[in-house]
Amino acid sequence: MIAKDVFRVLVRPNAMKSAILGFDDARQAYRVAIAAPAEGNRANLELMRFLSKELGRKVRIVSGLRNKLKTIRVDQ
Repeated sequence: MIAKDVFRVLVRPNAMKSAILGFDDARQAYRVAIAAPAEGNRANLELMRFLSKELGRKVRIVSGLRNKLKTIRVDQ
């Protein structure tokens, strides 16, 4: 079970622009395209920037730093 301020995302790096693509029912995760390469932690930083902007709150990656499937926590 996932807490209410925690959700999962499936990241697709190297996209033309950062965008939420939909929801993956099988993985119970939002699909997110990120306009940054996965090298040098750039996709993770862009993911946090993008989600913070979309949600209007700070977010952090709690697991999956080196994986396309990540668990995100929304800070209070």
